[in-house]
Amino acid sequence: MRVTFTKAPGRRYFMTIERERGVELAPRQGPGYHDYLPHDAVHFVVEQEAGLAGGVFGRVAAGQSNIFSAADPRLLRRSARREARRRPTAAQRLDMESSESLASICLPMWELRAGHRTELPAWAARVEPDILRAPLVDRIMARLDEFAERWHALPVGTGITLSWEPPAVSPRPRASPRARPARTPARAARSAGAGPARARPPRRPA
Repeated sequence: MRVTFTKAPGRRYFMTIERERGVELAPRQGPGYHDYLPHDAVHFVVEQEAGLAGGVFGRVAAGQSNIFSAADPRLLRRSARREARRRPTAAQRLDMESSESLASICLPMWELRAGHRTELPAWAARVEPDILRAPLVDRIMARLDEFAERWHALPVGTGITLSWEPPAVSPRPRASPRARPARTPARAARSAGAGPARARPPRRPA
C-alpha cells in the first residue's frame, strides 16, 4: 500500500491511498495542521515502526475503509454499512491504543529536540523513563526527522508518498499506568473510525 500526504493551500493536507485490497478510497483531509509533521503522518510512522497491524493503516491495507470513504459514490452506503458492522478485535484495540500512546509522546519529544517547544507537556513527567529511551522510540524519532525535513520544504500542491509493508508480528507493548496526558477532542473520532484520536498514555515498547 502507498499513502501520499499532499500539502494543500490554507494550511491543510490530504491523504491518498493506493492499495491492492478493498474498494478504491477517496482522498481524505487530515485533521489540523503542523508545519513539519502532519498528524496522520506521525501515526503512519509509529504504526509502521512498531509493527501495529491493527492500527489505522494496517487495517486500511488489509481492505477496510476505516477513517476513509469509498471513492465511488455508488459504493458509499454499502461500504459504510460494512464498516459499521465491523468491531475491532482485542488485538486491534490494543494496537490502536499503542499507536495513540506512542504518537502522543513522540511528537512533543520531536518538537522539543527540534527546538519548536521549550518543554514537554506536564503529563510527560509521569511517563516511565524506559519508554523515552527505548530503541523503538529512537527509530520513530529518526523517521520523523526525515519526514519533517522533507515536508517543511515541500511546495504546496505536492506530496510525500510512503509505502506500507504488512508487519510480520504486531508487538504488544505494556501499558504505563502512571502516564495520563490531557484529553484532546480528536481521540473519540479516531476510536470510532471517523477521524484522529486524542493522545493516550504511552505504552512500554517491546
